[in-house]
Order: sequence, then C-alpha cells, then structure tokens
Amino acid sequence: MSGPPAWAYEKPHVTAPDPAWPARGAELCARLAVVLKPWLVDGVEHVGSTSVPGLAAKPVVDVMASVSDIDVVVISAGAALAADGWAYVPPSLDVASPWRRFFVLPDATGEHRVAHLHVLPAGHPRWHAQRTFRDALRADPALAAEYAALKHRLTTETTDREAYTAGKTAFVTRVLTHHGVILPTE
Repeated sequence: MSGPPAWAYEKPHVTAPDPAWPARGAELCARLAVVLKPWLVDGVEHVGSTSVPGLAAKPVVDVMASVSDIDVVVISAGAALAADGWAYVPPSLDVASPWRRFFVLPDATGEHRVAHLHVLPAGHPRWHAQRTFRDALRADPALAAEYAALKHRLTTETTDREAYTAGKTAFVTRVLTHHGVILPTE
C-alpha cells in the first residue's frame, strides 16, 4: 500500500509573478468547461493569486467551477478528470471546506501541485466571494502588495499549508467585508 502523494505535504512557497499564469488559467478553464459542461451553471473561472497580474503567489493555478451538483460531478466526471491528470481529494481529507469538492493537478513528477479545481454548488456564497476578492486585488495594486507581503511573511513562519491558509483569513475577511461580502460560518 502506498502512502499519500508527495504533493499532499508540499510546503507553501511564494514565487515572483509569472506572466504565463493567466494563459495557464485560461487554458485550464477552457478544458474544464468541456469536461464539466453537462453540470456547469456559472462556468469555470481562474481565481486565487495567480489570477491577479503582477501578484506573487504559490505557483499553483486555482480554478473554480459552479455546478448543479458537486457530488454528481465527482461521480460522473471523476474518470474524465483523472484521465486529464486531476487527483480527487475526498471530503474526508478536505475537512476544512465541506462546501466544495476538490481536485489537485500534480506535475509530471507527482511532487508538486500545479493547479487546484474547486467545484462549488451553484449559488454558493464562496463563488461570489472568490470573484470579489480576486477583483479587489486586481483593482488595487496597494492592496495586492499588502497581500503579497503577508503571504511572504507567512511562508517564513510556517511550513504547513493549512496554517499558511489560516494565516490569510483575517486579511481576506477584511477585504470581503469592505466589499459587502460576509461568508457564512461553515
């Protein structure tokens, strides 16, 4: 029996902005829109730091899909996603985010994550929140610079991905609240 994949324990690290990230995000969105077409409601969008031009980020492209039923997508599209290289992370391992179904696209070595797919139920508040946060960073270079500084600091303080993510929560909440978005506690 083999253990968890190496990418499951990859330490967070932030890199300089890569001008290829937007094209990579667009490519992934287009491919996923084809695979997920029967269930898509609001489409597939590139979100996260790699979707903000000029923003330092973990070199992992985050995309999200709004679908009619997240569990049906796992059952019905899981094989097609796996054939395209996506690894499903079951809810039992994604306990912090029960509102989504999550897939990781590792690199050819299986050592590093290159993309995440967040499958959300249509109408879920996280869809609007992710887009609002991305758009706020795109519109405000000073805010994006503040976020980059926070992310760099966090990578010096922790090697745990969950702790790194948790360390960004107050900043994300502040930005969303400023834009009128309040996420439910889940």
